[in-house]
Amino acid sequence: MLAFRYISFHYLKYFLIILSALVLFVIGFDYMGSAEELSKSSANLILIYLVYKAFSAIDILLPVSLVFAMISTKIYLIRSNALVSFFSLGYSRVDVLRPFVFVSTAVIILFISLHSWSNFARSEEFSRNIKKNSQYLSPTRDLFFAYKGQYIYFSKLLPLQETAKNVRVFTIVNNSLKEVLMAKSARYIGHYWFIKKADIITKPDDLTLASSGITVTQEKDLKILEGFRPKMLDQVYEGKVNFTIKDAIDALLLLNKQNINTDNIQAALYKIFIYPLFVPCLIVIIFFFVPMSVRFLNVSLFTFGAVLATLLTWGILFFLIKLANNKVISSEVGIVAPIIILVILAFIQWRRHRSLTS
Repeated sequence: MLAFRYISFHYLKYFLIILSALVLFVIGFDYMGSAEELSKSSANLILIYLVYKAFSAIDILLPVSLVFAMISTKIYLIRSNALVSFFSLGYSRVDVLRPFVFVSTAVIILFISLHSWSNFARSEEFSRNIKKNSQYLSPTRDLFFAYKGQYIYFSKLLPLQETAKNVRVFTIVNNSLKEVLMAKSARYIGHYWFIKKADIITKPDDLTLASSGITVTQEKDLKILEGFRPKMLDQVYEGKVNFTIKDAIDALLLLNKQNINTDNIQAALYKIFIYPLFVPCLIVIIFFFVPMSVRFLNVSLFTFGAVLATLLTWGILFFLIKLANNKVISSEVGIVAPIIILVILAFIQWRRHRSLTS
């Protein structure tokens, strides 16, 4: 218990130091490159931009910071001879590893839960909108999509206000246009898009000289697109990948019923829940390569090798996630398979050294 508290304290200390340093570096470097574009924005908006940029940096850097913190803590334990002391008191290598795994897993669970918060999950999108449009949530324009056999067009979608402008709904029957609904605006109320007033143009089945011709009627208080929340529309049909957990699950369930491709949504969920698991796996793999004493260790060489291996693993995983988001490869191959390989390697390492100490 003493070793667990001691190692956990130093591990969290190094983690906070490393994460803060990396985040501040990213924010400072980004601000130097964006200062001219942000000069037109108010001071409050610049501050909001920096906060969102910090959230975005944490989203990227938190997992790798946990691994760097483990390396730093292990070096500290070796240099201070604390590691030899723990072993002489009867602690095994697995006992020393346990705090790293437990603490990193707890931080990863907290990290995953943050993705249920829209401001964190979509921080990169918000910061980009502030830099480009001087507002953190810009309207989506010319949105055209299919839903339940109908084709819907929004000239402008305002997710924050939950409204849409210049709405058109095209109904197709037997590969032929049957009806067109036209409305100036629509508002999302109670799981439906509510249209206060609309013109409906109806084409007869038999468009001949003898037919009555096209008719135009006015309807009031119409409801369309059940369950399609504005943020979900904005994310799914704009091809964005920074979903919150709730938005991703809701979109997945709804679009599966419509037989619509959901690969990018699955990739977003895998990125949230599966990708961070590389942290405890990599910690286990690297941990057992470190000798217990500085006499058997070239500290500089080990640090360089461990950091390089961490960056290479993290970079490859990040690259595969980008390929999965762009549908170049399947999300199972790009995200799930590499993590499964790391889990297997970590389990082999843990099992082998556990059997040596038992």
